[in-house]
Amino acid sequence: MSRVLVTGAGGFIGSRLAGLLAGAGHEVTGPRRAQVDLLADPAAAVDAAAAPEVLVHLAWVTEHGAFWEAPENDAWVTASLALLRAFADAGGRRVVVAGTCAEYDWTTGAERLAEDAPIAPATAYGAAKARLHEAASALCAQAGVELAWGRIFFPYGPGEAPGRLVASVARALLAGEPARTTEGTQVRDLIHVDDVAGAFAALVDTPVGGAINVGAGVGVRIRDVVELVADAAGRPDLLRIGALPARPGDPAAVVADATRLTAEVGFRPVVGLAEGIAGAVESWRVP
Repeated sequence: MSRVLVTGAGGFIGSRLAGLLAGAGHEVTGPRRAQVDLLADPAAAVDAAAAPEVLVHLAWVTEHGAFWEAPENDAWVTASLALLRAFADAGGRRVVVAGTCAEYDWTTGAERLAEDAPIAPATAYGAAKARLHEAASALCAQAGVELAWGRIFFPYGPGEAPGRLVASVARALLAGEPARTTEGTQVRDLIHVDDVAGAFAALVDTPVGGAINVGAGVGVRIRDVVELVADAAGRPDLLRIGALPARPGDPAAVVADATRLTAEVGFRPVVGLAEGIAGAVESWRVP
């Protein structure tokens, strides 16, 4: 088993990943100082004396809604590269970084996005991740460090930000309030947070490198998602589909080609959508 340094270990995905890795026998650590500021001093996160073998880098600006265009995205690119250099200098052998499906061009009309699909991000967040991937690939190749880049699609589940789709609809319905949505014709690839963590745990243990889509590989209409939420909350009467206008430029479909994840990494998501949504809704239900 390996010594694994996880940034963002207290977050939505990281908290689950840390538990999975520890359960599998890995020695899991966070930044060497509990209060280290990764943006101000990223190299301080790496304790050379502890000789971490694997780095899983999840930390980033995460404020819901704001992160898409947050100016901190640029700072995170710089800080992440400094973190990777410090890790390589400490003798690390493998890096697993959280990328995003927002790196892709969402306007091509492709039924599924494979890892070699065009990169043309429409947001500051997606552009920053794409720049980091390119720079990190060069840095790791020069340093002799393996790099796996997990492009996460649309995670959901207990602990997600209140403003995200499943959480916002569920919380409104559980409070006895109407939940207003668009017509919901857009198709997205939703993947349970436990499966995202499982995929990253698998990436720690495999030599597979490069970009790997972390998605279910199945598209579902947003309308169907919110109807599942309403059924789980027991308040379909409060669902107001079509009460909100569609967002300008919202792509019709964003779905992963998950072939590399299943065939090469050997990981297949196990949490079904109805099951995952039911569990998430229960987590927000007030006793």
